Amino acid sequence: MKSTSLSVKENITFEEAIALTQEIMFAMEKGQLSTAEIELLIGDLVKSKNGARGFFVAYLTDSRTLADSPSPSIFRALESSPETVTELLVKNLAMCSAMVVHHQRNQDQETASQSETVRSRTTRLIKGVDIPSLKGEIEELYQSTTTGVGNYKQFLERWGYDDEQLKVIQQAIEPLLS
Repeated sequence: MKSTSLSVKENITFEEAIALTQEIMFAMEKGQLSTAEIELLIGDLVKSKNGARGFFVAYLTDSRTLADSPSPSIFRALESSPETVTELLVKNLAMCSAMVVHHQRNQDQETASQSETVRSRTTRLIKGVDIPSLKGEIEELYQSTTTGVGNYKQFLERWGYDDEQLKVIQQAIEPLLS
């Protein structure tokens, strides 16, 4: 296993983070990164909002199966930035769930299926990551979808989710509440 020349630059942009995540995943697939390197690179990426957003976009939507069974090093890397990671995982769960409905309405089953994949990958990360505040945030999102008030009220309103989309978001959350 050779050492990598990949690194996360300071003030990384969203686009650069997407590209770097794709490079990291390619190197992971080829067995070119040690678990320590994976943890360090992704940990560095998720330190910043742009880095974390780019990581999740690339990782969760990638056509390879790497994100279907994340390694312990991925979970540890995500746990290193609990605040940023928590916010993005919670919002991601809501957005990809609502997008399934949106794409189905447009008779776009292929894209709906991709959104379902992102939802299952996001759920797997939420279940596997050890971030104490995450459960509370998931409960907050659930409260906002059921009552129309709470910490995620503005987020849900900004995206204009309707009753059917809110119901699908609730259904995605319910298994995580137990």
